[in-house]
Amino acid sequence: MKTRVRELRTAAGMTQQQLAEAVRVSSRTIISIEKEQYSPSLMLAYRMAEVFGITVEELCCLRENRELEDQLYEDLK
Repeated sequence: MKTRVRELRTAAGMTQQQLAEAVRVSSRTIISIEKEQYSPSLMLAYRMAEVFGITVEELCCLRENRELEDQLYEDLK
């Protein structure tokens, strides 16, 4: 799942460690999310969205991800 975490974090002037502390996870978790090696749980996505003052849908690029999935589905037909 593509997320905007790195973009939002840097725009907010936060380090990975600062974001990790704000959402109560390790900095390794933030690094993995930013590298798209790990998808955040719904609760973690909610906490990050709160920190950035946006919705979970915006954080997780749900519209873009849905369009990609829809296209993949269409390609399988």
